[in-house]
Amino acid sequence: MLSLTQLVAEELAIPVQKGVSEFASHIAAQFNGAARAVLFYGSCLRSEQLQGEMLDFYLIVSDYKAAYGESWLAKWNRRLPPNVFPFQHNGLIAKVAVLSESDFHHLNRPAASAVSVWARFAQPARLAWCADDKARQAAVIAISGAAPTLLNAALAFAEREVDVLDLWQLGFQMTYSAELRAERKDRPSSVIAFDPERYGRFGIAALCHTRIANELRGDKILLFPDVDAKIAQEKNRWPGLRRRGKLLTIARLAKAAFTYAGGIDYLAWKINRHAGTQIIIQPWQRKWPLVAALFLVPKLWAKGAVR
Repeated sequence: MLSLTQLVAEELAIPVQKGVSEFASHIAAQFNGAARAVLFYGSCLRSEQLQGEMLDFYLIVSDYKAAYGESWLAKWNRRLPPNVFPFQHNGLIAKVAVLSESDFHHLNRPAASAVSVWARFAQPARLAWCADDKARQAAVIAISGAAPTLLNAALAFAEREVDVLDLWQLGFQMTYSAELRAERKDRPSSVIAFDPERYGRFGIAALCHTRIANELRGDKILLFPDVDAKIAQEKNRWPGLRRRGKLLTIARLAKAAFTYAGGIDYLAWKINRHAGTQIIIQPWQRKWPLVAALFLVPKLWAKGAVR
């Protein structure tokens, strides 16, 4: 059986569509030689539909000063990572989140103060561009922390005997509830249902690296009797993760009003696409995107689009 690191390396190495690889190269070229890796993930990776969709990339850079120079963007990427920017290339559009190699590694691990990065990279991703073999290996090692972090959190709230795929679903339900995310309630199960065999393999490999000790018997995970202290520790930190996740969502929306051209239109598109709403952005909201973004948050709570 392959190790988790080997599984991550193999998955990242799966070739992407030509349009994705060309887009990734274009993104990397915009950052003053600081680009280390460009990762492709999200719904477009699963559907392989590019035209008319918003592609999702993470750009990993050596450090923020190298990427931006002395710009204020470097300061805010460091203080409130990631920065997110819109990109267009050859008729395709994307949003690109920027993280340093150091932050990307840290945010895929249990010590991270929010769930957003490790929740995403516990799911499939592709290495669409990388600077060299060292950058490739750094990406593999960083992402190898994501699945164990998610499953360890889920183990703290699971029954003493649980199926691997059910544990994944519990983990995704928890992470979606820890952010202001415009997703349908069936989103966790639909993500897993797209490739359950993948989640089975990755789950078995990742369980060897969780802090909460467990044993796999057939298709069931059994928790060891002496894990209560670690379960309590994980449960105690979860309310803080949920609070910080929601506050960070609002803070990043505010920051995006200054860094993301057309960000309010993207926000409405994302919400409508995933939550089945019909939000229409008005002219005043484009003129005052920060106010508009903050206005949408309570409206979304009322609709039940975010949890």
